[in-house]
Amino acid sequence: MDSRAPSHLVPPPVSPALAAESLARVRATAPLVQCLTNTVVANFTANVLLAAGASPAMVDVPGEAGGFARIASGVLVNLGTPHRAQREGMVEAARAAHEAGTAWVLDPVAVGALGLRTDFARLLVELRPGVVRGNASEVMALAGCGAGGRGVDATDGVEAAGEAATALARRTGGVVAVSGAVDLITDGGSVVRVHGGSAALTRVTGGGCALGALVAAFCAVSRDPFAGTVAAHAFYAVASETADAASSGPGSFAVAFLDALSGTTPDELAGRAVLR
Repeated sequence: MDSRAPSHLVPPPVSPALAAESLARVRATAPLVQCLTNTVVANFTANVLLAAGASPAMVDVPGEAGGFARIASGVLVNLGTPHRAQREGMVEAARAAHEAGTAWVLDPVAVGALGLRTDFARLLVELRPGVVRGNASEVMALAGCGAGGRGVDATDGVEAAGEAATALARRTGGVVAVSGAVDLITDGGSVVRVHGGSAALTRVTGGGCALGALVAAFCAVSRDPFAGTVAAHAFYAVASETADAASSGPGSFAVAFLDALSGTTPDELAGRAVLR
C-alpha cells in the first residue's frame, strides 16, 4: 500500500479478530494477575478480572510481593494510594516481574498533580514497565511534558498526549496506553486508536484502574504487550457499551458491566470492536 495513503485507509496493526483470540485465551487459561492497587478500587478490580475470566491476587505486602510476582502471569502496579509499605512491595514486584520477563503494567494515578507519587512513578519507569496506562495528563506528566491533571482527572485531551506517549514508549521499550473518549495505544512506532465505550465508566469508582488489571491479564496471554493492550481496551469498550444499554444509572451500570464482561464472547468482540 502507498505509504502516502490517508491514515484511515491503513489497517491497524492489531485487528478485531486478533483481539478476539486474546479474549479466548484469557478464558481458556485464567491468567493469575497480581494487583498492587489502591484501597478504593481493590474489590471492583478483582471482580472485573473474575468476570473477564482471569484470576486476581491482591498481594502487595513487602517480603511477599516480589516472590509472588515471579509466579504471576501478569502484574499491575497502581499508584492510587501509595503508602510506604505498598511502595516497597511495588518495587519488589516490578523488579521481580522484569527479571522474570513478565510484562508488568504501571498505572500512574494522579502523577504530576502530587509530588511523592510523581517521583516514585519516575523511579518505577526505570524498572521498565511493559505497559504504562493512564489518562492524558498522567502520561504527559510522566513523560516530563505536563504538570498533571486535577487530581485523578485529566485536563488534557488524548490526542494532545500522542507525542508524549510515543516518547515514553520509546524510553521504556514498552507500550503506552492513553485512556479517554478514544483510547490511544502506541509502542513507540505503531499507533492504534480504540473507539467506542461508555462515559458511564467515569462515574464508577475503579473504571480506569480495573482496566490496568485487565491489560495485565491480556498481556499475559498475548503474543506481545502491544496486541494485548489493544485487545484489553477493545474488550472493555464493547462490554461497557453493552452495560450502558442495560443500565439506568451508575449503580446498575457497575453490575451490568461485570455481567457484560462475563457475557461478551470472542465472536462478539471481533464483530463490534472498532480499531483504527
